[in-house]
Amino acid sequence: MIQFVFGSQWGDEGKGKVVDYLAAKADYTVRFHGGNNAGHTVIVDGKKYPFHLMPSGILNKKTIGVIGNGVIIDPEVLLLEIKQLQEQGMDLTKKLIISPRCHLIMPYHKALDEAYENARGKNKLGTTKRGIGPTFADKVSYNGIRLYELFNFTYFEEKFRFQAELKNRILTLFGVAAIDVEKELAKFKEYRRILAPYVIDTFPILMEAQAKKKNILLEGAHGVMLDVDWGLYPYITGSNVITGGINTGSGLPIQKLDRIWAVVKAYTTRVGEGPVPTEFDDEVAHTIREQGHEYGTTTGRPRRIGWLDLEAVKFACQVTGTNCLAITKTDILTGVKKIKVCTEYRLERKKIPYSSCGYVELAKVEPVYKTFNGWSEDIRMITKFNKLPKNCQIYLKFIEKFLKVKIRIVSTGPERERNIIM
Repeated sequence: MIQFVFGSQWGDEGKGKVVDYLAAKADYTVRFHGGNNAGHTVIVDGKKYPFHLMPSGILNKKTIGVIGNGVIIDPEVLLLEIKQLQEQGMDLTKKLIISPRCHLIMPYHKALDEAYENARGKNKLGTTKRGIGPTFADKVSYNGIRLYELFNFTYFEEKFRFQAELKNRILTLFGVAAIDVEKELAKFKEYRRILAPYVIDTFPILMEAQAKKKNILLEGAHGVMLDVDWGLYPYITGSNVITGGINTGSGLPIQKLDRIWAVVKAYTTRVGEGPVPTEFDDEVAHTIREQGHEYGTTTGRPRRIGWLDLEAVKFACQVTGTNCLAITKTDILTGVKKIKVCTEYRLERKKIPYSSCGYVELAKVEPVYKTFNGWSEDIRMITKFNKLPKNCQIYLKFIEKFLKVKIRIVSTGPERERNIIM
């Protein structure tokens, strides 16, 4: 079976936990897009694992983690995650494989990201300043450097010196410190030595796994609202989050997908700039933020809070071909007396779908809400849907009916075992 898990909102939906649960039966767990601007937190036996590049499902004993060609890699971050897992006693030489086609986030990419964001001033995009945008820009303008070049070091050095010279001129123009070429080359020689055991052509491995009907789990790194084509451009990430990105980022044909999981947080959050139609900022929002620990895994920034936006989630389900729902953080809404859900947008009194909105329209739309009575009972220990508070059941059933997709998982807490399986 081949399954795909993605975030249906603006990210931070709890994908890491859902992936970790489904990976219990997976032979391979695959990251196929994005970079270390992603943040997936998995809690196992009370221990928290914050991943940015490592496939979340790798914590399961039999599962092999694959970083596909569509992922951009900051070697420093990846080596830190490798070290953390090795310190836990995990032998990653048999657990992790990385495509040589992955592009590298270079030190000048991170410096450029910060320089551009500073130059934008009040019009900043709210990037994570991890060098994601500049790396993808170099990739499509033929200026990128891949792991492939790192293991053909003569070509790596030639390309790096040329690109660093160009980028240093831009950095100097913006008043940012230039990159020390010799110092960085020495670092990359060490990166090459440590990464060597893991870098291998991933395509034939995944093709063979598919042919042998192995269980393959594909991990989406971001929410659909951040997709480079279908998200709210330019307040987006640099890669395709949706189903089509699987083929370009791993080589697996999307026709082979059996289950497409939309992870839906029971409310909305966002890190970064750009309009969020259902955003609100009052005492209830503060309570949700604190109870849900809504601070960025990657940035630490407090997340913006909004009511569940089903107009946006409906689009996400349609554009990906979703056939399974996993609802997360339902427990965080416990104690909220009145819970709102956006069912459509109105602009100048006319109904308008998400797909017709750019950032100008989305900043002006008026969300149409349906209001539900909340519940006060603690649901964290509940394992059966029919044992949930009646108002919680009504809320979840409405989501399912509205989206016309069956709920298969209801998460009732951050721990691996806190799930209701439908």
